[in-house]
Amino acid sequence: MELKEKTIGVLMGGLSPEREVSLTSGKAVLEAVKKKGLKGVGIDVDNNVASALIKNKIDLAFIALHGVYGEDGAIQGLLEYAKIPYTGPGILGSALAYDKVKSKEIFKLNNIPTADYQVFYRSQKKKPQCAFDLPVVVKPSNQGSSIGISIVREEKEWQPAMGLAFGYAEEVLVEKFIDGKLLAIGMNGEQAMPIVHIRPKSGFYDYEAKYTSGKTDYICPADLSPMETQRCQDIAAKVYQALRGSGMPRVDVILDSEGTPHVLEMNTIPGMTSTSLLPMAAKESGMEFEDLVIEILKSAQLDYSK
Repeated sequence: MELKEKTIGVLMGGLSPEREVSLTSGKAVLEAVKKKGLKGVGIDVDNNVASALIKNKIDLAFIALHGVYGEDGAIQGLLEYAKIPYTGPGILGSALAYDKVKSKEIFKLNNIPTADYQVFYRSQKKKPQCAFDLPVVVKPSNQGSSIGISIVREEKEWQPAMGLAFGYAEEVLVEKFIDGKLLAIGMNGEQAMPIVHIRPKSGFYDYEAKYTSGKTDYICPADLSPMETQRCQDIAAKVYQALRGSGMPRVDVILDSEGTPHVLEMNTIPGMTSTSLLPMAAKESGMEFEDLVIEILKSAQLDYSK
């Protein structure tokens, strides 16, 4: 794809709770596009995004949107109608990876290790009862950036955690807590990049730990044995295939004490901020931020999976 002839629209902001993070990602991407001598236009996505695409005569979309309407297949569908190639997976791949419950079902079908889980629905009249010994992780089925997530260690924390999660989604996922190393595996297509070990100083990788400088230590490449590294990268590649990955997503896993990587999720539009994990992994593999942006743009396509 000849990028110099294209008007690149960097889609950022959006309507989700992750709006501010998305704006930070988008601005960094737009700056990188311009540094590379390409024509970039920043689009703060709102309900009039279709008009903005037409007005700015966008040829190619870099999706820097996080959360609902950005990662779930919604904006991808709009771009399909407009015949504008875009970064990241297609409609189906985006939707599957964004829905934590559907992702879990696919992991189980493909024998991909993941924590045991329960699913609860807001419409259920019966009071939710946890089937696992504490601690457990309670999370909305369709949010990112650790929004609405709680670790329940005591019985008294169960109902508040469920209430918080239901405030963000109709479905709530409850996972058996797995103690281990939290790892992020960036993917360049089906090829795994250097692994990042995430060590939040608070012990919980929540929103503050993710986006506040100094709150988390990152080790890249992760201090793993060659066998552990290979196992994690192989699992990440399997997840990429099972969830119809495309471009440069990120697979998050917890490596337990026995050396088994349990998959949490695949993030189809990883953050592109100063504390983000994909740029960290890319730099370790010899790719500067601006080159990472170009690599992602080169992978842009329409969704041919339909």
